[in-house]
Amino acid sequence: MSKPIKVRRGLNIPLKGEAEKQRIEFETGTQFALKPTDFHGIRPKVVAKPGTKVKVGTSVYFDKFHPEVQFCSPVSGEVKELVRGEKRKLLEIVIESDGKLERESVNIPDMSADAEAIKETLLKTGYWPMIIQRPYGVIADTEAKPDFVFVSAFDSAPLAPDYSFLLSDKQEELKAGMEIIHALSGKTIHLGLNAKANNQLFKSLPHVEINEFEGPHPAGNVGTQMNKVRPINKGELYWTINIQDVAIIGRLFLTKQIDYSRTIAMVGSELKETAYVSVLPGQSAATLLENKLSQDNVRVISGNVLTGKGIGKDGALSYNENLFTVIPEGDYYEFFGWIAPGFNKFSLSRTYFSWLMPKKKYKIDTNFHGGERAYVVTGEYEKVCPLDIYPQQLVKACMTQDIDKMEQLGIYEVIEEDMALCEFVCTSKTEVQKILRESLDVLRKEMS
Repeated sequence: MSKPIKVRRGLNIPLKGEAEKQRIEFETGTQFALKPTDFHGIRPKVVAKPGTKVKVGTSVYFDKFHPEVQFCSPVSGEVKELVRGEKRKLLEIVIESDGKLERESVNIPDMSADAEAIKETLLKTGYWPMIIQRPYGVIADTEAKPDFVFVSAFDSAPLAPDYSFLLSDKQEELKAGMEIIHALSGKTIHLGLNAKANNQLFKSLPHVEINEFEGPHPAGNVGTQMNKVRPINKGELYWTINIQDVAIIGRLFLTKQIDYSRTIAMVGSELKETAYVSVLPGQSAATLLENKLSQDNVRVISGNVLTGKGIGKDGALSYNENLFTVIPEGDYYEFFGWIAPGFNKFSLSRTYFSWLMPKKKYKIDTNFHGGERAYVVTGEYEKVCPLDIYPQQLVKACMTQDIDKMEQLGIYEVIEEDMALCEFVCTSKTEVQKILRESLDVLRKEMS
């Protein structure tokens, strides 16, 4: 095997509260919510109105732009409510579970099925949204074949799950999933591994080309791996799939049953106990937090601290997240905070004396420590962005909606997670991820 690819620029944020290598069982509860806002670029059309009885795998809504893409119920029960926001935007479809997990009867083909039969199965069972396309970071186009397929088998984000442990009992599902993705795409899968981890679970997978990476976050991001192995160009289409989603797809074809359950890591400094737990998409956070919080003033995040969504203590887990994070809320004002020596504050620069303790882990809250200010060139983005692009110039082009400049500066190579560290270190407190997503949406509309 060739030498590992070294990612030299980036940043590991040393947070307290990583997941212990233990599995805990929880009651799933009765309240579930499907959130169309988990998916970029779709316009939901509800087919299961309030009062409709549903089973596991019953279509609840579909995308108006692509009616074949179905989004299905993870439980059996009854649709209780449609939650809408401004301009009647559909935010959630609330389902009350009956606890029985009755499943829709679906004819799942054998592993030897052709690409068309596999695609039809993934579409009608609601598994297709697990396949994300680049550019734009949206659900894959059902009519287009990818030029390349990338899967990252490790995550370098703060408090990220250990996939070798999380998937330790899923080797057959992983093998089946790789067979299905290969048959569907017709491509060898580029599999990214952590060069410093035990990768025995992944090295025997079929139809993969292995690339090993070492270095700080975002070395585990599939966007970083694409940039180092085969950068995407205008007009090309790549597929990316989370490694756990590969196993979930494989399980569908092995068991012939619809099952959306997944294992997530419960992490964060404000949890009394961290662990790996089995959940269903849309499950209420309240079922996981009961008697688990060390204090009440917390930020509950579906995902990691850089790219996840704040959902509150009673919110619902996102569709395909593998991480559930709880950190302190930062709703306070710190008078002359910059004067203190800052032994308990993490900083990329040497502003605080904490740089003298490189192995220390921190309890970091959500406080901005200042407000948004003039956007100035500082060179901070370049320290944490390993992609072969000019990140600050790209953000400026996005701010002005200069499509030609955005294309020249590499917008096709990035989505929010690839620029999340830039937002974290931004001296100007600029919402880089929001600006980038708005620009990607504009670009996609212009190119369609």
